[in-house]
Amino acid sequence: MEIKKTATAGTLESSDIMVTVAPSSEKGIHIHLTSSVAMQFGPQIKEVITSCAKRLGIDDAEITAVDQGALDCVIKARTETALYRAAESTDYKWEA
Repeated sequence: MEIKKTATAGTLESSDIMVTVAPSSEKGIHIHLTSSVAMQFGPQIKEVITSCAKRLGIDDAEITAVDQGALDCVIKARTETALYRAAESTDYKWEA
């Protein structure tokens, strides 16, 4: 998939995460994370976001995540939704 526009999923409510995906002018997936638990869980949050992007075939993207203590399943759901919206795709590849 190719990122065509900027898209967002999630909220800034407690236990949620707001993920914004935008086209990137540079190669690779670039993640900008804001989280009060970044010191403890930042690498894990970034890994979940990166693995979602890779699974959907995204090679280049700017991803901004504002975490409010979201669990991995929430991070994954918000990231996938934002990626599909940004790619303007309805060819969903949800995991069983």
